[in-house]
Formats: sequence, structure tokens, C-alpha cells
Amino acid sequence: MTKNIHVTVYCGSRLGRRAEYAEAARQLARVLVQRQITLVYGGGHVGLMGVLADAMLALGGQVIGVIPENMVESELAHTGLKELHIVPSMHARKALMAEKADAFLALPGGYGTAEEFFEMVTWRLLRLHRKPIGLLNICGYFDSLLAWIEHAFEEDFISPKYRDLFVVETHAKALVDRLLAVLQLTSRANQIQP
Repeated sequence: MTKNIHVTVYCGSRLGRRAEYAEAARQLARVLVQRQITLVYGGGHVGLMGVLADAMLALGGQVIGVIPENMVESELAHTGLKELHIVPSMHARKALMAEKADAFLALPGGYGTAEEFFEMVTWRLLRLHRKPIGLLNICGYFDSLLAWIEHAFEEDFISPKYRDLFVVETHAKALVDRLLAVLQLTSRANQIQP
């Protein structure tokens, strides 16, 4: 792949209770910068979002923020970004982040992180995109969520053929490597198709 890869990352606007969450965000930043991958994220300076963006910038990485107008007014926007898109709504934010992404990744977070992550999973299920999706399961944060998904499979609310819509890893390097491998396969498949 010759083009610069963009990964959209969804994560908390809070830090969470464990220091390991912020450390995972910093590790992810190192991996992205080492592989010259551009970060696309929610444009905030708080929580894990802020930790991730700050770490990327400190390492000389490329960062694109996308934030709704009402969050700029609340002084949540990261003022250190060279590229910050201010959009009129959350819908516009999610659409632009999805458009800019070659892959999607979620770190620990709350309602917003889960909603954005599952929207991309649902879009992939509906074949609205073919981009790889990953979940970084730090300190077992997503274990309960993964157990619920497994329960949904067992109860036949999710078809078994959709088990591979996203990948899960506990380390940033392993997750990014898997996403890049899927991207390369998808890129080759797209070149073969007429």
C-alpha cells in the first residue's frame, strides 16, 4: 500500500480508573507513529482522547481531529492540532471520521465509544464499508462486552457468519498489525475485482 493509512480511534473523554488505559493510548500512539499512520479522532483534549493526541503530537505523528461546534464552545477542542475539522453536529462528525478512515479501532471508553464502535461494526455487517475494525481490550475492559456478544450469538440474535466483523487484541502492536494485514488483503481483493 502506497497511500498514507488513516486509523480512526474511538476512546473515552475520561481517563478511567486505571493508569494502564492512558499507557495503552501512549503505546498505540508509538505504534501508529512508527508505522507512519495518521490518527483520526474526536478532536478533544480531555481523557484518553487527549492522551492519545498529545502522545502522537509529541512523537511527531499526524493527527486529524473532528469535533462538533458545541464541543468547541465548551472548550473541549484540542488547540494543538494542525488539522481540526469543526462540524455542525455529531452526525457530521461521525460521517467525516468514517470517511477519512482506512480502519477503525476502539480503546476503553463509555457510551459514546461503544456507540461509535458498534455503528462501524453495523455498517460493515450491512456492507456499507469493508474497512477493518479492532478492539483494544486493556486489562479486560471489554470482557463483559465480548461475553454479551457471545451470548447474542448463542441466542441467535447475531448470525455466526458475522463473528469476524472485528478483531480483539490486548496489545496495540498486535492489533495494529492485524488491522494492517486485513487492509492489505482487502486492497489486493479490490485490485482483482473488475
